[in-house]
Amino acid sequence: MSTKQRTKAWTAADIPDQTGRTAVVTGANSGLGIETARALAGRGAHVILTSRSEAKGREAVEDIRADHPRANLEVRTLDLEDLDSVAEFADRLNADRNRLDLLVNNAGVMAPPRSLSPQGHERQFATNHLGHFALTGRLLGLLEAGRDPRVVTVSSLAHRHGQIHFDDLTGERRYSAVGYYGQSKFANAVFGLELDRRLRAAGSPIRSLIAHPGFSATRLVANGMNAPTRLLANLVLPFATQSQAQGALPQLRAATDPAAQSGEYYGPNGKGERTGAPVVVETIPEAQDRETAARLWSVSEELTGVTFALSAA
Repeated sequence: MSTKQRTKAWTAADIPDQTGRTAVVTGANSGLGIETARALAGRGAHVILTSRSEAKGREAVEDIRADHPRANLEVRTLDLEDLDSVAEFADRLNADRNRLDLLVNNAGVMAPPRSLSPQGHERQFATNHLGHFALTGRLLGLLEAGRDPRVVTVSSLAHRHGQIHFDDLTGERRYSAVGYYGQSKFANAVFGLELDRRLRAAGSPIRSLIAHPGFSATRLVANGMNAPTRLLANLVLPFATQSQAQGALPQLRAATDPAAQSGEYYGPNGKGERTGAPVVVETIPEAQDRETAARLWSVSEELTGVTFALSAA
């Protein structure tokens, strides 16, 4: 039995000392993001929480400091849906920091009615994939200078039912809220794996890992739904899922476990990977397809205007 699959379940108590490390956690004002920020800050990391709303970000800081009064936290506004916001955030971070040790691409939206980003991209694809693609590329130099630098991209069980609609990325011809959520989460998995390949080929010290939370009781599901469905979800979710803190463990393990390897995918070890302790799991084979990865990478560079200083694997 490998170290990663040992009998003892990995918990937040296994997070090594993070003193001296700087982490950016997107969407850190609620859900998996705030739990990830809380755990990292509790182990001594300087955590930059991103939020579309500065007020909500500051509320999250107060929440975390109720548990960790001396937590080293700061809030910066970032709207992953808007590529101009991504560029502004990255420019500011590059201007006032000389390194970044950890980027957790966590923020996301789920199953909203069809709408377009300021740049004209389908909202879920824009927020969940394109924004994080652009952010990672713009912060690559800071990460290269980091200590044990890692990029953790949060996918979902929904990636299993996803595909990239290259001929209709915006859903103009036929849109399904759940289907296009699956597209964005499939893109997260493809991106994380292709980033690993390119980092390895370039001899970069950065590790690229992926994680998914299983079924976790966050507001992500409810916030994207119409009112009646949202009410039902809020009533049912707490009984059908694990807690936010438990759901954040796969991305925390990917972010901090010294034994975690670039290219690995972490998720719960329970039935169907819905709940449980974080272990190495597998994406669907389609997410590992090199041709799909190369095409998605090329399209993402074109749509974001961000080119990584990395060669194709």
